[in-house]
Amino acid sequence: MQEKHQHYLLFKPDGYVSQFVTNEPKGYKKKLLGEFHDFPEGIMAIGRLDEASEGLLLLTTNGKLSYYINSSAIEKEYFAQVDGIITEEAIDKLKNGLTLSNQGSTYKTKPCEAKKISPPDLPARRKNIRGDHHGPTSWVSITLTEGKYRQVRKMTAAVGFPTLRLVRARIGDLTIKGMQPGQVTPLPDLKNIVGFH
Repeated sequence: MQEKHQHYLLFKPDGYVSQFVTNEPKGYKKKLLGEFHDFPEGIMAIGRLDEASEGLLLLTTNGKLSYYINSSAIEKEYFAQVDGIITEEAIDKLKNGLTLSNQGSTYKTKPCEAKKISPPDLPARRKNIRGDHHGPTSWVSITLTEGKYRQVRKMTAAVGFPTLRLVRARIGDLTIKGMQPGQVTPLPDLKNIVGFH
């Protein structure tokens, strides 16, 4: 009999690491994903969001499915609140690809979709972003089919507009619309949603 895997959507709040256990020194101080639900054994996050970032995480007990989603060209859309009013020139640079560094080597990002957007309707963060008296901010939507370590943050910084708040809003056709931070939604059939066979 084939093992029945389980899949979930999670709206990860800021301040949590995308893990269920940690071996880091002082790891006992970290807030882990297991706080949100009584997840089954073998559950894993498909891709990660860094501790300060928020938004959509897919969780599964199926390692092959996790590898497929991480390695295939499934779109991941991020909303980034950046320091300053982002320019069209900076948007064009984001779209065309940038040379970034990662652990001592450099790589060029693939061309992607990027556009300035109105402030999205998002739940409040656990920890506030700086106050308005520090100057104006703006929002940009960036849609990638890759996902290197802290890539969106590095991209906006490279064009002169550091990210203050980062929210993953969409993975493929799945979105955080209508979800609240910390909310867990079981997904009965993730394979068909992402085209995994």
